[in-house]
Amino acid sequence: MSNGGPSFDALLPKDMAVKAENIGIAKAGLGGYRMFALAILAGAFIAMGANYATTVWSGLAGAGVPYGIQRLLGGLVFATGLIMVVIGGSELFTGNCLIPMAWANNKVSTGAMLRNWVIVYAGNFVGSILTAYMVFLGGQHKFGAGAVGLTALNIGVVKTSLDFIPCLALGIFCNALVCMAVWMCFSARSNVDKVFVILPPISAFVACGFEHCVANMYFIPSALFIKDLDPTYFATVVDKLKDGGAILTWGNFMTRNLIPATIGNIIGGALMVGLMYWFIFLRPSWTKAPAEGAVPAMGTLKK
Repeated sequence: MSNGGPSFDALLPKDMAVKAENIGIAKAGLGGYRMFALAILAGAFIAMGANYATTVWSGLAGAGVPYGIQRLLGGLVFATGLIMVVIGGSELFTGNCLIPMAWANNKVSTGAMLRNWVIVYAGNFVGSILTAYMVFLGGQHKFGAGAVGLTALNIGVVKTSLDFIPCLALGIFCNALVCMAVWMCFSARSNVDKVFVILPPISAFVACGFEHCVANMYFIPSALFIKDLDPTYFATVVDKLKDGGAILTWGNFMTRNLIPATIGNIIGGALMVGLMYWFIFLRPSWTKAPAEGAVPAMGTLKK
């Protein structure tokens, strides 16, 4: 802001924190039906980004493209999902891990925050898994002479092969980056700004192999639908999967991936980003600031 008038400059972090708090209040106050519908949309948007990445990854390894370049390309296109969430308007569980910025200042109750998380998480799951099923019905896994399906299956096998602690740790880093993308969008003055600030952190988390619970609500069920509902196709690729894809089960989806990834996402988003920025910019002062020009006495400095 300049002389009280409007500005086209990006918001500074202190103003971003106030904006994040106000958005958190608004999100927590949404009606249940609207919140759930918006969450279904977000789950579908993230699923389409995941589907986009799966398609791009298909065949790259066989073509001799280096691993890092494969991951980078997949990450760049996956970001389409969060771009649609932010600009299109919807409710994403991982992004809503910033609501604790308002909760910590008693602007949102614990019950209201948890209500938002539970409803949005459920809506994200519905949107993601329905998208996975509809993509399966479309037979996309057979595209590219079956390469898309094989990629989807390999992704599912890798994700359900994780142990609890590694998956949790990968989830922490993932949502730290996702919430940084959302946080930086609070500084944006245009949709173009938002697109450019979303791309680096989102492509980074995908390229680094971090675990996003909502994306995994698409990635793993997509592989499971292929395995369970198209045995003819699965029989043609089973020998190309680690241990024949035996680890790819609904139980392992929940216990080895979704649960630890979700816990890690909450830690990474709520604690490492949301509460950290609350502490820096929004926490109430513990003592009054000294008068301008005065030298504060020992023990009266703000902590």
